[in-house]
This record gives sequence, structure tokens and C-alpha cells, in this order.
Amino acid sequence: MMLRFLALVLLLAPVQSFTQTPKKSAKKAAAKAAEPDKWPIQSLVVEGNHNYTKQQILAVSGLKIGQPAGKPDFEAARDRLQATGVFETVSYRFESAQDKSGYTAIFQVTEVSQVYPLIIQGLPIQLADFNIWLKSKDPMYNGKLPGTTEALKRYAALTEEYLASKNQPEKVIAKLSPAGVDQYGVVLRSAKPIPTVAEVKFTGSKVIPAITLQNRIAEVAIGFPYTEDGFRGLLNTSIRPVYETHGRIAVKFPKITAEKAADNEGLAVSVTVDEGEEYKLGEVKIVGDYARRSSELLRVGKFKPGEVANFDEIAAGVDRIKKPIERQGYMHVSATVERALNDKTKTVDVSIRIQPGAQYTMGKLNIEGLDLNSTAGVRELWAPQEGKPFDAAYPDYFLGRVRDEKMFEHLNDCRASTKIDEKNHTVDVTLVFR
Repeated sequence: MMLRFLALVLLLAPVQSFTQTPKKSAKKAAAKAAEPDKWPIQSLVVEGNHNYTKQQILAVSGLKIGQPAGKPDFEAARDRLQATGVFETVSYRFESAQDKSGYTAIFQVTEVSQVYPLIIQGLPIQLADFNIWLKSKDPMYNGKLPGTTEALKRYAALTEEYLASKNQPEKVIAKLSPAGVDQYGVVLRSAKPIPTVAEVKFTGSKVIPAITLQNRIAEVAIGFPYTEDGFRGLLNTSIRPVYETHGRIAVKFPKITAEKAADNEGLAVSVTVDEGEEYKLGEVKIVGDYARRSSELLRVGKFKPGEVANFDEIAAGVDRIKKPIERQGYMHVSATVERALNDKTKTVDVSIRIQPGAQYTMGKLNIEGLDLNSTAGVRELWAPQEGKPFDAAYPDYFLGRVRDEKMFEHLNDCRASTKIDEKNHTVDVTLVFR
């Protein structure tokens, strides 16, 4: 009897041990489930912003210091920023603070580089009052907008909301349109059908034949919804530059009329041209940080003071000036040209202001299509050193030498491509040999 009892105890012992194990796992699972998935935000950082302040960006993100947040909150903030249409990319990361009691959140943004002024056409809106209202509705608004689809849709909706608040409801269209010489603007106008341009005639032109002007404007104006402001924008972007190659810097279009065309439903537009007098190029100078290099850069620009002011040639000279700066690692050099007209001497002085942007250094050199020995030979000949300023013209120059000196037999083709790291300001180069 005793043996049976002991056998029964031994059989039951493992069963009791097994049945207790799930209880411990359940307690651990419950403890894990009770752990918080949100922690207070201790700091917020924004990287990559230029046109918009940290305060503007964080206001749109909806996140605040001290707010409990987790991954869903950061993703929602990223989506809100992306929906503004002012950023090409938005990313985030969050790290535990040093005391493990909260998060340090970092947003990295790449702004849309091209922004445009806001223009109102044919709507009952005073721009000054509208600007104040927009700033109260959109923390990102600073008077200029990108021409992205998201931004255009959002501002059309905001304009409709503003008009409704004034008891003047109107369906609104937002679009990118010409607004001046080589300039565009975000135009807000009524969605009601607008008559389109069917034909354009010029009167008063002598230096440039009227037919030349008509052919030039036809490329952009025929079928264009007509408003006088919008049409003047087309004249400034397509016709004014033609005159500025002939020194007619002060050309004007004093009168524009539009009436129904005789043989279609469009409009016949007539433009009176006042060509003005011929201007010659006066003084050309470099202003700003690069003024100290004026003699060198102006020599490279090959400008021609005293001759007819041709702004196509001036633009080509500015491009020549940018080349030696690009060769010093400045991949995104830009320049603005400021004009000063002297009506007494009929000359135009030009000031050139250069913005070099960030300096980039040589990154990795990758070589494709060669065997190990040839690859080693190319690396030995390649001059730019990793970490040194990147010469944007060097890859093509180098491959030109390879071709001219016939370094490889049976070489059908060779080309170079670059990969720019905008964050670290480095440039990787890949040479491909076929």
C-alpha cells in the first residue's frame, strides 16, 4: 500500500511543476504588457531647415516638450509635415534621453528649393489682410510658396475658406504662372472659366519685327487663360528677354487690349510696345564675399563694357564665373545679377553677387568594368583625394585623358556618374568602362 502511495506521489510531482510554469509566463506577459509604450519628449530638434524656422516646423508637427509620445505620434507628425507640400522629404528618429526617462526627437527635413510669391487675380481679396489671416491659419506661411501639388491644393482650399468667412464664397484655383522676367508666382484665381488667348498682335515694334514677337509669344500665350496681370507676366518672361539681347533694357508695354476674336471663341490681344532707347553695358563688378576675387573672375567672365548690353551674353559670362568656384568643391553655386540703369548716359551697370553654398569633398571612388590590375592603375592615376574639395569638372577631364591617351585597348565607352551626399557634403564618383 505504501509503495502505491509513493508511486502516486512521484507521478503527481511533475504534473504539479508543469502546471505552475504557465502562471509564471502569464505574469511576465502581464508585466510586459503593462510597460508604457510612450515616454515624455524631453527635447525636439530640427535639422536641414533653411526657409522655415524650427518653431514653424514644430508647430505643424503638433509635438511639444513634455508630451508623452511613441512611434505612432512621430509618424503622425511626419505625415503632417509632409502634407504641407513645402518639403521634399521628412524623416525622424528618436533616442532615449541619458536618464532613460524620456525621448530626444530629431526631425530631418529637405525643403523644396524653389518658392514663389503669392499673386491674387480677380478675387475680392486685399493681400495685406489675407497675409495676416494666412499666418494665423498656417504656421509655415512666410509670403512665398512652393509650386508643389500639395501646396497648391492646400492654398486653394485656404483661400476658399477665407472668402467664405467674408460671405463671398468662390471656387478657387491655384497654379504656377509667369510673374515677371524669369520669374513665376503662385496665382490664386476664380475657378470660373476664363476666356483664352487665340491671337496676339504687336504695334510699335521697330528694332524687332512684329512677326518675330508674335511667333515668340504664341509659344506660351495661345490657349492661355487671359487676365491682364497674367498676360503681362508672359510678356515679361518671353518678350522682354528678346529686347534685352538688343540693349533695350527699358522696353515697356504701355497698352494691352483684349476683345473677342473674329473667327473663334478666344480673345484677340493687342500689345503696344515702347521699345525705349538702346543701353550699353557700363561697369561690371563682383559684390559680396567674392569681391576680393573680382579681377580674376571678371577676366573669366569676358564681359564687354561699352558694347550693347546683351543680357544673354551677360548670363553666359556669369555661368563662366561660376565654373572655377565649382571646381573648388562648391556644387550648388548660384549668382544674382543686379542692374542699375543710368538714363543720362544710357548705360546699365551690373553687380554680380555669388552664393557658393556648401563646400563638398571627395568621397569614394568606384570603378566598374575593369580587371584588378587595370582598376589599380586607374586608382593610381586618379588625382582627387578622399576628404579634399571635390572638383566637379575633374571626372570628365580624367576620362577625356583616358580616351585621348588610349590607355585601354578595345575600350568602347567610359562614363562618370556622381552621387552627392547632401547631409555629409561628400561626392562619390563611379567610373564605368565598357
